[in-house]
Amino acid sequence: MRTLKPPINRPQGRGAAANTEQRFSELQVSYEPGEEPTKVVTKFFNDHSSTIISRHSSPDLPFGASLNPYRGCEHGCAYCYARPTHEWLGYSAGVDFESRIMVKMEAPALLRAELSREKYVPERLSLSGVTDCYQPVEKRLEITRGCLAVLAECRHPVVMITKNHLITRDMDHLGELARYQAAEAYISITSLNADLARKLEPRASAPKMRLEAIRALSGQGIPVGVLVAPIIPGLNDSEIPMIINAAREAGAQFAGYTVVRLPFSVKDVFAQWLEEHFPGMKEKVLSRIEETQGRTLSHPEFGKRLKGVGVWSDQISQIFKVSLKRAGMLNRRSAVSAVHFRRPREIGGQMDLF
Repeated sequence: MRTLKPPINRPQGRGAAANTEQRFSELQVSYEPGEEPTKVVTKFFNDHSSTIISRHSSPDLPFGASLNPYRGCEHGCAYCYARPTHEWLGYSAGVDFESRIMVKMEAPALLRAELSREKYVPERLSLSGVTDCYQPVEKRLEITRGCLAVLAECRHPVVMITKNHLITRDMDHLGELARYQAAEAYISITSLNADLARKLEPRASAPKMRLEAIRALSGQGIPVGVLVAPIIPGLNDSEIPMIINAAREAGAQFAGYTVVRLPFSVKDVFAQWLEEHFPGMKEKVLSRIEETQGRTLSHPEFGKRLKGVGVWSDQISQIFKVSLKRAGMLNRRSAVSAVHFRRPREIGGQMDLF
């Protein structure tokens, strides 16, 4: 494991303490003078992707298609498995991932064009599958909202996954989708401890605001559940019953969980985070993560890396199941449907975006 050298002045409100070594050094992006990670300011860049729906065949995920309006995520979660994806862009998985954000301004138009194709077959679509679609800049750019407007018009099934209260802004579109059994939302809660959450997920909504989001969505008849994720053995696993109870009281109908995994350079970011915030627990936490990931920090096999293996994984599974039973919650997702899907309307021969 490489050791990150923390900068003299740690970037404020960041999950990563510095930039990790880039796997693809020939693609390394350089900083301008005065823009080093020690003085980092978030910058946004246009992503001119020509397609917007990504598909995969992973048996670990309950959806085969996803839509990601952003690449990189300003929430800055220290454990984020998506950090290494930034290396394909020439950036680091460290501070770069949370401060150099690619935005897909054309996403709603691309989505409308895709759903308009005669051969398009609607399927369960996750928004997002990689980075959070409600990260802070979404409040200003409204790219996710634009995509939801298209999905609502088409009654296309969508699953929302976020740790940001901003999702409540779009309850009009989500409510319309819910009328046709075409929407469900997962609010991710890693800890109810505000101090731990602020350190672990520095720019995400506070735990109480995520519970408020569950309450608001449930109150509008939008199927909503809680995602206890990731569970980090030795750090937040003891909170499983409390999170489920709190979510249930707020109106959550179902729940899921994943066990933390630290692929590639994520292990360096998270190890440094532990060294800074919980130095006395660092070795214990990393050791338990290794136990749940088959003596590695990220199990290479499908079916094992998200739920884990071994004694700690079995214990987490049992605690989760018992907690759900006591709370009277479902250990399954609601069933979104594409039966009411219709293709986008065209007005005056032009595609109507909003």
